[in-house]
Amino acid sequence: MDRMYRVLGFWTGIFAVMFFLGDMYTTSLIFFGQTGFFLLLSYLKLSERMYIYVFGAYLTIFFAGFTYWSTFMMPLGGTGH
Repeated sequence: MDRMYRVLGFWTGIFAVMFFLGDMYTTSLIFFGQTGFFLLLSYLKLSERMYIYVFGAYLTIFFAGFTYWSTFMMPLGGTGH
């Protein structure tokens, strides 16, 4: 299970670099943070059950944040162009 967190860290790192190259600096910082989080967790040697609990908590926080952002922060009708 710890290897899957390294895989998650790898892919969030790829996304972070791509966001950075696309001049989306805030998003790239978020993804660099997630990369560090996943890599740190992968070396903690937790039990499989604990890894599942951590991932469930991560998904809950992500979906709550994404729902808040898409409901209250995004402009209506797109970017207004």
